[in-house]
Amino acid sequence: MRAVRFHDWGAAPVLDEVPEPVRAAGEVLVQVTAGGVSHLDATVASGDFELKPALPYIGGVEGAGTVLEADADSGLAPGTRVVLRGGGLGLLRDGTWTERVSVKRKAVTPLGAPLDPAVAASFFVPATTAHVALHDIARIGRNEDVVVVGAAGAVGAMVAQQALAAGARVTGVVGREDQLADVPKGVQALTLDDAEGLARDRSTSLLVDTLGGAGLVGRSRWVRQGGRAVVIGYVAGPHVELDLPSWLLDEVALLPVNMIRQERRAREVSGDLVRRLSEGELTLAVEEFGLADAPAALAALRGGRVRGRAVLLPG
Repeated sequence: MRAVRFHDWGAAPVLDEVPEPVRAAGEVLVQVTAGGVSHLDATVASGDFELKPALPYIGGVEGAGTVLEADADSGLAPGTRVVLRGGGLGLLRDGTWTERVSVKRKAVTPLGAPLDPAVAASFFVPATTAHVALHDIARIGRNEDVVVVGAAGAVGAMVAQQALAAGARVTGVVGREDQLADVPKGVQALTLDDAEGLARDRSTSLLVDTLGGAGLVGRSRWVRQGGRAVVIGYVAGPHVELDLPSWLLDEVALLPVNMIRQERRAREVSGDLVRRLSEGELTLAVEEFGLADAPAALAALRGGRVRGRAVLLPG
């Protein structure tokens, strides 16, 4: 059986021949159809993360597949299409970058509607993060003026789509002109260089920011007084300097999204998001790579060159 493993921290992964997994009681044997490639995978592989699997280990903290074998009382018949996530996958035990894997029952969620394997393997984080950010943190209302920073990325594009579906008027801001085409339909698209008017007008009631970094406070001033700025990520940098007198005068609430604490809520809403993806109401861009191309997928992810999400296809 083929699997993509890391042999050293910070090194590129290697496609290896490994023994077939042996299913233990309480586990589910799954034929993997797609393994997601995420920033968490890259962080774990660096060796700087708190959780460190024993080397060598198979990467992949999420994926999708088909049940081959499970306990009689598991509720999972052979042939059931499932999403793989949790249970220590890719963190405390081998992950999804392989042809077959045996996982704990709690890491297996049946798909309630048909999805392409690549989408099934990678929708959970962007789709549930967008839902929680908009509905649970920001409490979005109809007819709001929403600006999404990073609207061409997987999370930002999902935020923009779900904000539109909630009845908002949405502007998507991207870093480069070549990303404008990746902003979802129905969203007004701007580059950061062309966004000066947002600061002048301050008509925005809600900002959803996936970039973070030193420019976050400046972008929060696109929001009118009494509005909210929801912060999802920090790909532009982990630090920001806040001048308290100016912030108090601006009167814009900075609201963090902590999806680790929101994991249960994310699982609650994921079923409806699967339905909406299956019916085409929501879309997710995915770039597909073979197992042998795992180093290229990771390099593209780290370099910000992935359109949407990256996945490895064992087939």
